[in-house]
Amino acid sequence: MFRKSLAVAAVAGMALSLANAAEARDQIRIVGSSTVFPFSTAVAEQFGKTTKFKTPVVESTGSGGGLKLFCAGIGAQHPDMTNASRRIKKSEVENCAKNGVTDIVEVKVGYDGIVLANSKVSAQMKLTRKQLYLALAKDIPAGEGKLIPNPHKTWKDVDASLPDIKIEVLGPPPTSGTRDAFAELALEGGCKSFGWIKAMKKQDKKKYKAICHSIREDGAYVEAGENDVLIVRKLEANPKAFGVFGYSFLDQNADKIQGSLIDGKSPTFEAIADGSYPVSRPLFFYVKKAHVGSIPGMKEYVAEFTSEKAFGPDGYLADKGLIPMGDKERNKFREDGAQLRNNIDL
Repeated sequence: MFRKSLAVAAVAGMALSLANAAEARDQIRIVGSSTVFPFSTAVAEQFGKTTKFKTPVVESTGSGGGLKLFCAGIGAQHPDMTNASRRIKKSEVENCAKNGVTDIVEVKVGYDGIVLANSKVSAQMKLTRKQLYLALAKDIPAGEGKLIPNPHKTWKDVDASLPDIKIEVLGPPPTSGTRDAFAELALEGGCKSFGWIKAMKKQDKKKYKAICHSIREDGAYVEAGENDVLIVRKLEANPKAFGVFGYSFLDQNADKIQGSLIDGKSPTFEAIADGSYPVSRPLFFYVKKAHVGSIPGMKEYVAEFTSEKAFGPDGYLADKGLIPMGDKERNKFREDGAQLRNNIDL
């Protein structure tokens, strides 16, 4: 009984010291997705201008990197929120719990399309997801049940109808939610057009994922970090190259770059909103409930982000390229945010 009391006292003491540590900071700290970064930054700036609270610090670390930092623990040395261009994984929820981060609020903020873009001085590319897979996968099918290292050097090697230019795609690293979503929506979409690989999903999901999601490492795909602005600059400098990033960056740089047609669909606001553009995904941010009340302004920041004037159809985030959710979804996540509801059910 005495030992149990000591253990309870130790846990209570740890919680108190963590709360005190969190109180040492008077500014919200946000990490995570480079795709959500411009939206989060816009909200942070508006929040800083219109409330009594300091403007939150927002860092672009990638979705995976942000969730790793977010899940590392509770206290002022750890972020309060993290942005993500994919949903949190079960393994990440477990890692959070292991480090005492157990109350997490998920807020979906809208949708985004992933584009394959190039310079406007070049011709617009028209691709299928199958062609994209054959251009960028590490290994590709060579007959039933056989895989070979990707031999394609040019787009014409992939399909005679495509241009005779070197395959050079600048894109995000493995820690990026954009990379995860691109692999899942674009590459896997093309990969499963091969019947024998599609059948593998039920027999050996791990092997299926390795075949469909592994991107080549021979220089055709260039990891360009988490800085989408830098990718846009590189596309301007090299009109034969392509870049992979979120629709918002295409929208903001429409005078310099253009999005490729995928399966006959152009990456427009309308096509992403109605789901007809095949490479689109939801965007999120996650709130560490243990920091609410210790770090000033967290509830108010969530309220600003989920307000109609921010993430509504005519909100200032739509002007920055965010594709708004429908009324029902917006109301749900606004309510979840306002109530700080632990709503993750994986």
